[in-house]
Amino acid sequence: MNNNSIKYNVAVVGATGQVGETIFEILNERQFPIKNIFGLASSKSLGKTIVCGDKIVKISELSKFDFNSVDIAFFSAGGDISKKYVPKAAAANCVVIDNTSAFRYESNIPLVVPEVNSSDIKHFKKTNIIANPNCSTIQMVVALKPIHEMYGIKRVNVATYQSVSGSGRSGIEELALQTSSLLNAKTIEKNIYPEQIAFNCIPQIDHFMENGYTKEEMKMVWETKKILGDESIQVNATTVRVPVFFGHSEAVSLELKTKFEMPDVISLLEKSPGLIVFPDNQEGQYPTAAVTAASSDAVYVGRIRRDISMDNGLNLWIVADNVRKGAALNSIQIAEILISKYLGIH
Repeated sequence: MNNNSIKYNVAVVGATGQVGETIFEILNERQFPIKNIFGLASSKSLGKTIVCGDKIVKISELSKFDFNSVDIAFFSAGGDISKKYVPKAAAANCVVIDNTSAFRYESNIPLVVPEVNSSDIKHFKKTNIIANPNCSTIQMVVALKPIHEMYGIKRVNVATYQSVSGSGRSGIEELALQTSSLLNAKTIEKNIYPEQIAFNCIPQIDHFMENGYTKEEMKMVWETKKILGDESIQVNATTVRVPVFFGHSEAVSLELKTKFEMPDVISLLEKSPGLIVFPDNQEGQYPTAAVTAASSDAVYVGRIRRDISMDNGLNLWIVADNVRKGAALNSIQIAEILISKYLGIH
């Protein structure tokens, strides 16, 4: 069935947050077929409005909303909110695309990056829920997918450099305020991060777990295996918050199962969906978060080189806009496949 002429009732939960607002923006940019759109948030946001194309969306209170009137709901209001309201929405025959960690590790709920494992979307029928992965995982697996298919990945070692927008608007505000305070010789305030973030790097994202890793690091371990469909891949992650407003960067070292030639790897990446490749290792010839990736939809790969410390080793530098491809865009790409292949007339 060609569903191009069908329009859908859509809800955005967490509508006034950083990701929620970006979802409205991208839905309009990509001309998602919307019949009616609802912006949902807490009672604190009542009275606010959001523009989505030619529609002025008034914010409604999530706790009083009836999801029976909605076909697709995007949730980006935090894990606790998702745990409470996603099952209610799913029970009302609404398909939920959840951008929190609440359901990512449930075996019966698909965890999807469209360029990597779009076929898993079909499993939404079990629960009416599709999980959107962690921002840092998304950009990494887009680059890893073609390499794993061609050569096999034995081990991934990744260090991330994650922008403050990963903490939402409050993270952006804290970096801006601390920067201003320090430049004006004033005392800084710490509300969001455990240490000063301005002019600093913090090697902690999320809370520490018993094994000494942070939860953010373990998210990358768990999610990479699930998305690539291979529990044998060994993943080691160190996640770092850096004083950048938008865009995550990752230094990735891979140990591959088979030998490779560098021109073949670069050609493979250049042909892969969602990637823009910087093939030359020369001064200034590499992507950066703030200049290249921010406000862009692609995942960028540069500094591609053989790892001289091991056999079959490959190094990559991967950057992407964490709010767009790392959250809002990936969710909408899932929804686009959902309506084109799986949803009928409502």
